[in-house]
Amino acid sequence: MPAETEVLSRAEEIVGRLEKVYPEAQCSLVCEKPYELLIAVRLSAQCTDARVNIVTKELFKRFPTLESFAEADLSEVEEIVKPCGLFHTKAKSVIELSKKLLNDFGGVVPDNMEDLLSLPGVGRKTANLILGDVYKQPAVVTDTHCIRICERLGLSSGSDPLKVEMRLREVLPMDRASDFCHRLVNFGRDTCSARKPKCGGCPLADLCEYNKSRG
Repeated sequence: MPAETEVLSRAEEIVGRLEKVYPEAQCSLVCEKPYELLIAVRLSAQCTDARVNIVTKELFKRFPTLESFAEADLSEVEEIVKPCGLFHTKAKSVIELSKKLLNDFGGVVPDNMEDLLSLPGVGRKTANLILGDVYKQPAVVTDTHCIRICERLGLSSGSDPLKVEMRLREVLPMDRASDFCHRLVNFGRDTCSARKPKCGGCPLADLCEYNKSRG
Protein backbone atom coordinates (compact mmCIF):
# COMPACT_ATOMS: atom_id res chain seq x y z
CA MET A 1 0.00 0.00 0.00
CA PRO A 2 1.49 3.37 -0.97
CA ALA A 3 2.54 5.49 2.02
CA GLU A 4 0.10 8.33 1.32
CA THR A 5 -2.78 5.94 0.81
CA GLU A 6 -1.93 4.33 4.15
CA VAL A 7 -1.98 7.73 5.87
CA LEU A 8 -5.38 8.55 4.36
CA SER A 9 -6.76 5.21 5.49
CA ARG A 10 -5.33 5.64 8.98
CA ALA A 11 -6.71 9.17 9.24
CA GLU A 12 -10.17 7.89 8.34
CA GLU A 13 -9.93 5.21 11.03
CA ILE A 14 -8.69 7.70 13.65
CA VAL A 15 -11.54 10.10 12.90
CA GLY A 16 -14.05 7.25 13.15
CA ARG A 17 -12.74 5.97 16.47
CA LEU A 18 -12.82 9.38 18.11
CA GLU A 19 -16.38 9.84 16.88
CA LYS A 20 -17.30 6.75 18.90
CA VAL A 21 -15.39 7.87 21.99
CA TYR A 22 -16.76 11.42 21.84
CA PRO A 23 -20.17 11.32 20.10
CA GLU A 24 -20.81 14.98 20.88
CA ALA A 25 -18.30 17.28 19.19
CA GLN A 26 -18.79 20.69 20.74
CA CYS A 27 -16.69 23.76 21.31
CA SER A 28 -16.03 24.12 25.03
CA LEU A 29 -16.45 27.90 24.89
CA VAL A 30 -19.92 28.98 25.99
CA CYS A 31 -21.44 31.50 23.57
CA GLU A 32 -24.84 32.31 22.10
CA LYS A 33 -23.94 34.63 19.23
CA PRO A 34 -21.31 34.37 16.47
CA TYR A 35 -19.53 37.55 17.52
CA GLU A 36 -19.41 36.26 21.11
CA LEU A 37 -17.59 33.15 19.91
CA LEU A 38 -15.16 35.39 18.03
CA ILE A 39 -14.46 37.35 21.20
CA ALA A 40 -14.21 34.24 23.38
CA VAL A 41 -11.69 32.62 21.06
CA ARG A 42 -9.64 35.83 21.08
CA LEU A 43 -9.56 35.73 24.88
CA SER A 44 -8.61 32.04 24.91
CA ALA A 45 -5.09 32.65 23.58
CA GLN A 46 -2.71 31.26 26.23
CA CYS A 47 -5.66 30.79 28.58
CA THR A 48 -7.90 27.84 29.45
CA ASP A 49 -11.39 27.63 28.04
CA ALA A 50 -12.73 27.13 31.58
CA ARG A 51 -11.32 30.47 32.69
CA VAL A 52 -12.56 32.19 29.53
CA ASN A 53 -16.08 30.93 30.21
CA ILE A 54 -15.97 32.48 33.69
CA VAL A 55 -14.78 35.81 32.27
CA THR A 56 -17.17 35.94 29.33
CA LYS A 57 -20.16 35.32 31.60
CA GLU A 58 -19.48 38.70 33.19
CA LEU A 59 -18.23 40.31 29.99
CA PHE A 60 -21.28 39.48 27.87
CA LYS A 61 -23.61 40.57 30.68
CA ARG A 62 -21.87 43.95 30.92
CA PHE A 63 -21.71 44.37 27.13
CA PRO A 64 -24.80 42.60 25.74
CA THR A 65 -24.55 43.87 22.14
CA LEU A 66 -21.88 44.35 19.52
CA GLU A 67 -22.59 48.09 19.66
CA SER A 68 -21.89 48.17 23.38
CA PHE A 69 -18.52 46.50 22.78
CA ALA A 70 -17.66 49.02 20.07
CA GLU A 71 -18.45 51.89 22.43
CA ALA A 72 -16.84 50.30 25.49
CA ASP A 73 -14.26 52.00 27.66
CA LEU A 74 -10.94 50.24 27.18
CA SER A 75 -10.02 50.25 30.86
CA GLU A 76 -13.34 48.64 31.81
CA VAL A 77 -12.89 45.83 29.28
CA GLU A 78 -9.31 45.37 30.45
CA GLU A 79 -10.42 44.99 34.06
CA ILE A 80 -12.95 42.28 33.18
CA VAL A 81 -10.67 40.28 30.87
CA LYS A 82 -7.59 40.62 33.08
CA PRO A 83 -7.81 37.02 34.39
CA CYS A 84 -7.31 35.78 30.81
CA GLY A 85 -3.83 37.28 30.60
CA LEU A 86 -2.45 39.61 27.91
CA PHE A 87 -5.42 41.77 28.83
CA HIS A 88 -4.15 45.04 27.30
CA THR A 89 -3.84 43.51 23.85
CA LYS A 90 -6.96 41.37 24.12
CA ALA A 91 -9.22 44.17 25.35
CA LYS A 92 -8.00 46.50 22.61
CA SER A 93 -8.59 43.95 19.85
CA VAL A 94 -12.07 43.06 21.20
CA ILE A 95 -13.14 46.68 20.89
CA GLU A 96 -11.45 47.16 17.52
CA LEU A 97 -12.88 43.99 15.97
CA SER A 98 -16.35 45.00 17.23
CA LYS A 99 -16.02 48.37 15.50
CA LYS A 100 -14.81 46.76 12.29
CA LEU A 101 -17.65 44.23 12.30
CA LEU A 102 -20.15 47.09 12.55
CA ASN A 103 -18.43 49.45 10.13
CA ASP A 104 -17.31 47.02 7.42
CA PHE A 105 -19.64 44.02 7.73
CA GLY A 106 -22.92 45.40 9.01
CA GLY A 107 -22.46 43.68 12.35
CA VAL A 108 -22.33 40.21 10.76
CA VAL A 109 -19.37 37.90 11.38
CA PRO A 110 -17.84 37.14 7.94
CA ASP A 111 -18.23 33.69 6.40
CA ASN A 112 -14.89 33.57 4.58
CA MET A 113 -11.25 33.32 5.57
CA GLU A 114 -10.07 36.55 3.90
CA ASP A 115 -12.57 38.80 5.66
CA LEU A 116 -12.15 37.05 9.00
CA LEU A 117 -8.39 37.56 8.84
CA SER A 118 -8.97 41.28 8.30
CA LEU A 119 -10.42 41.56 11.82
CA PRO A 120 -8.05 42.76 14.57
CA GLY A 121 -6.58 39.90 16.59
CA VAL A 122 -8.03 37.17 14.36
CA GLY A 123 -5.68 34.54 12.95
CA ARG A 124 -6.28 31.35 11.00
CA LYS A 125 -7.04 29.26 14.09
CA THR A 126 -9.84 31.60 15.12
CA ALA A 127 -11.07 31.99 11.56
CA ASN A 128 -11.23 28.22 11.05
CA LEU A 129 -13.19 27.79 14.28
CA ILE A 130 -15.75 30.37 13.14
CA LEU A 131 -16.03 28.84 9.66
CA GLY A 132 -16.51 25.35 11.08
CA ASP A 133 -18.76 26.08 14.06
CA VAL A 134 -20.84 28.98 12.79
CA TYR A 135 -20.98 28.34 9.05
CA LYS A 136 -20.44 24.54 8.98
CA GLN A 137 -17.69 24.87 6.39
CA PRO A 138 -14.72 22.46 6.12
CA ALA A 139 -12.17 23.72 8.64
CA VAL A 140 -9.07 22.63 10.54
CA VAL A 141 -8.37 24.32 13.88
CA THR A 142 -4.68 23.81 14.60
CA ASP A 143 -4.55 24.53 18.31
CA THR A 144 -1.93 23.02 20.63
CA HIS A 145 -3.89 19.78 21.09
CA CYS A 146 -4.29 19.29 17.33
CA ILE A 147 -0.64 19.99 16.56
CA ARG A 148 0.70 17.73 19.31
CA ILE A 149 -1.66 14.82 18.78
CA CYS A 150 -1.57 14.76 14.99
CA GLU A 151 2.22 14.69 15.03
CA ARG A 152 2.18 11.79 17.48
CA LEU A 153 -0.31 9.97 15.28
CA GLY A 154 1.85 10.55 12.22
CA LEU A 155 -0.77 12.62 10.40
CA SER A 156 1.37 15.75 10.34
CA SER A 157 4.80 16.93 11.39
CA GLY A 158 6.30 20.00 13.00
CA SER A 159 4.72 22.75 15.07
CA ASP A 160 3.99 25.41 12.47
CA PRO A 161 0.19 25.88 12.62
CA LEU A 162 -0.22 26.79 8.95
CA LYS A 163 1.88 23.86 7.69
CA VAL A 164 0.01 21.46 9.99
CA GLU A 165 -3.33 22.82 8.80
CA MET A 166 -2.40 22.45 5.14
CA ARG A 167 -1.18 18.90 5.71
CA LEU A 168 -4.31 17.89 7.60
CA ARG A 169 -6.45 19.30 4.82
CA GLU A 170 -4.73 16.76 2.56
CA VAL A 171 -5.29 13.70 4.76
CA LEU A 172 -8.48 14.26 6.78
CA PRO A 173 -12.02 13.69 5.52
CA MET A 174 -12.78 17.41 5.40
CA ASP A 175 -16.51 17.08 5.94
CA ARG A 176 -15.67 15.74 9.43
CA ALA A 177 -12.49 17.72 10.12
CA SER A 178 -13.98 20.54 12.17
CA ASP A 179 -15.67 18.16 14.61
CA PHE A 180 -12.51 16.03 14.68
CA CYS A 181 -10.55 19.04 15.95
CA HIS A 182 -13.05 19.51 18.79
CA ARG A 183 -12.70 15.85 19.69
CA LEU A 184 -8.92 16.23 19.77
CA VAL A 185 -9.29 18.80 22.55
CA ASN A 186 -11.19 16.32 24.72
CA PHE A 187 -8.85 13.49 23.76
CA GLY A 188 -5.84 15.64 24.60
CA ARG A 189 -7.21 16.44 28.03
CA ASP A 190 -8.35 12.90 28.83
CA THR A 191 -5.64 10.73 27.28
CA CYS A 192 -3.02 12.29 25.01
CA SER A 193 -1.69 14.95 27.36
CA ALA A 194 1.47 16.88 26.60
CA ARG A 195 3.65 15.49 29.39
CA LYS A 196 2.23 12.11 30.36
CA PRO A 197 0.11 10.57 27.60
CA LYS A 198 -1.87 7.54 28.76
CA CYS A 199 -0.76 5.27 25.94
CA GLY A 200 -1.75 2.10 27.81
CA GLY A 201 -5.46 2.79 27.66
CA CYS A 202 -5.49 4.82 24.47
CA PRO A 203 -8.15 3.90 21.87
CA LEU A 204 -5.72 4.96 19.12
CA ALA A 205 -2.62 3.17 20.43
CA ASP A 206 -2.36 0.73 17.53
CA LEU A 207 -2.57 3.60 15.03
CA CYS A 208 -0.10 5.90 16.76
CA GLU A 209 3.46 6.39 15.51
CA TYR A 210 4.51 7.82 18.87
CA ASN A 211 3.27 4.76 20.72
CA LYS A 212 5.04 2.46 18.26
CA SER A 213 8.31 4.37 18.76
CA ARG A 214 8.11 3.74 22.51
CA GLY A 215 8.58 0.04 21.84
